[in-house]
Amino acid sequence: MPCLFLPLLQAVAWLAGRLPQHLALALGRALAWLLWPALGSRRRIARINVDLCFPSLDPAARRRLADASVVNTVVGALELLRAWHAPPAALAGLAEIEGLEHLRSALGRGQGVLLMCGHFTHTELAVRLLGEALGRPVRVVVRRHNNACLERWFERSRAAVYGPSIGKKDVRGLIRALQAGEPVVYSADQNFTYQNAFVPFFGVPAATLTATPELVRRGRAVLLPFWYRRDADGRYRIRIEAGWPGWPSDDPVQDAARYMRELETVVRECPEQYLWAHRRFKTRPPGEGPVY
Repeated sequence: MPCLFLPLLQAVAWLAGRLPQHLALALGRALAWLLWPALGSRRRIARINVDLCFPSLDPAARRRLADASVVNTVVGALELLRAWHAPPAALAGLAEIEGLEHLRSALGRGQGVLLMCGHFTHTELAVRLLGEALGRPVRVVVRRHNNACLERWFERSRAAVYGPSIGKKDVRGLIRALQAGEPVVYSADQNFTYQNAFVPFFGVPAATLTATPELVRRGRAVLLPFWYRRDADGRYRIRIEAGWPGWPSDDPVQDAARYMRELETVVRECPEQYLWAHRRFKTRPPGEGPVY
């Protein structure tokens, strides 16, 4: 997007940040309807993913789930803007957080915490709400945008809420943050072409990063699962777990498989809020053809 349109986007962000929650969600659904013809590629990817992962559903149910996930992706874009620009009063009372004591205990020992999550459509808003409850910023690992103008605005917006973001390729920066005793939100459920193994995700072999245990070790950190969903009333239910027994093991592939099993269980709670529009299965095992 050219810088010419940045003032318009900033105006939308200001508005989205100040709307009441029910109006912000309604606006997101309306935008999805308006943008539907332009979302053909994302709709196609979502339908392929849902067909692969939910073969027991009938075709009409799979179509509804895939389309609902695309709507949630558009709604999630507004939730992202709310995460960056909403005043605290606009978000007050929107989160119910379970397991915050696990995070506080680890941070109280001076350890960094890798908050392991997945690519749901409202991740950064959940991180903002967690930071508000914790009383300190929670760092995020992000993919840098190719447009330099947008990336400058993205980074300024994120830094004001979470502190400086960490690029997903900045392994040293991530390890430094953990060694400094910071909480960092991290996910490894997108398609990877390096340091990966093929492990099942909804029964489909998925290229999954195997380096996470090494990041935790080098960062002298602990891993805590970090899950969240938006309920029908528009409030967010956030859960921090104590950790997975026996994780990490001495087998990085089995550790990656455990992560995928845990994530799958959580996705099944609210499958329409997962980012099915991402080409999760782009990289295929040797001998298997493309699915997209």
